[in-house]
Amino acid sequence: MDDTGFMREALSEAQKAFYKGEIPIGAVLVHQGKIIARNHNRREELHDPTAHAEILVLREAGAALGGWRLPETTLYVTIEPCPMCAGALVQARVKRLVYGAADAKGGAVASLYRIATDDRLNHRLSVTASVLEEEAGELMRRFFQARRG
Repeated sequence: MDDTGFMREALSEAQKAFYKGEIPIGAVLVHQGKIIARNHNRREELHDPTAHAEILVLREAGAALGGWRLPETTLYVTIEPCPMCAGALVQARVKRLVYGAADAKGGAVASLYRIATDDRLNHRLSVTASVLEEEAGELMRRFFQARRG
């Protein structure tokens, strides 16, 4: 499977969040060409401000691989990660990040900050942006339009 295929899996997770009334962001983590963790935003469901798709996926992957370091993994997420999630990706030593749409108001990979590639940090990720950008952005637009009513 290529970047587009894995991003479609992340979009499938985002759809689950959408139907639950959660902000529709989905993520999958890939190791050796296989998805080892998948999840979506669940902050409302879990009453947890840290229950972003990326954080939940990192937790699942750590359990699956038996450690907190996740080298040789790629995270696919539908929207550019926030500062918390970008920092967690650095801490987990994720090798590569692929995201769909940018987040002009909260993105910490390219939009507001550049945490994932900051030379001052002990680890940097390879980043690929804009994979299925239109689909990811449209899902967010539909969600927020529905909320505004």
